[in-house]
Amino acid sequence: MSPAAADGFGPAVPPDAEPVPIRPLHFRELLDLPFALIQSRIRALAGLIGAGWLIAAVLSFALTALGAVVTHGSDTGTLWSSIVSVAVFAWLLRWYIRGVTVSIGLGQVFGGPLAWRGAVAGLGANFGPLLLDRLIYSVLGVGVPVLGSLLVITLPPALAWLARLRAARLVAMPALVAESVPVPYRTAVARAKMLAGGAEWRLAGLWLALRALVWVLAVPLLGIPLFFSDVTGTRRWTVTALIIGWVLLIVTLAEAVESAAAVVAYVDRRCRREALDIAIPVSDNGFAGVRR
Repeated sequence: MSPAAADGFGPAVPPDAEPVPIRPLHFRELLDLPFALIQSRIRALAGLIGAGWLIAAVLSFALTALGAVVTHGSDTGTLWSSIVSVAVFAWLLRWYIRGVTVSIGLGQVFGGPLAWRGAVAGLGANFGPLLLDRLIYSVLGVGVPVLGSLLVITLPPALAWLARLRAARLVAMPALVAESVPVPYRTAVARAKMLAGGAEWRLAGLWLALRALVWVLAVPLLGIPLFFSDVTGTRRWTVTALIIGWVLLIVTLAEAVESAAAVVAYVDRRCRREALDIAIPVSDNGFAGVRR
């Protein structure tokens, strides 16, 4: 995909009026601006993501209860039912959050659909590529640490390698959604790697920092299920429901932040690689430059 085909979204508003300025960004801004982007569209994102979280939590709990019934109340059966159901719906929830957050984030930055209808339409339009992206993401996220854990000494390099793989594909979905010419997923990944060229470790550091920040936030969020367990008592199904909700809440937070960071990184990389922030004046004859 050439830069000329990448003009589906372009700078439409003054940078100072937007939560994400269209210019090369410092590393600190790459850390801060994902939260500013989420805050700027908090109502739309909270509605869409909250609905997804609620549906995933209810269905996970229902499948856990079904597994308990099938296994006649076995503790082992209930445990595995909860693990499998949470894993499946957490994966689907991440796929959904990535699609709607990237669509709304790009619309906020470049001018585009900002309502829930536009986000859902964008999710549907990129259903296959987004599904493939999440599948590859999960395979790498599981496979690389497993290989690295074969020896304790190889685990830190494996995690660093995983972060670099994440960085190379970080802007694949923003590139696929923002750039109007339909392309195969492989082409979008190639473009993402081109945009990330020379900054893989910088983006890897961004990914690791945001992951660490999410885990720091996860600790106080643990107080929510603990509070409700004190109120409702430590009944088996109450605690199960609270744990399922808490796990899916952490997944939701992590995916929303990473999706917003992908949009911010996409803006930064296009400015650095393609001078997106530089407007070229066009003369009356349709060519760049001054009138002859």
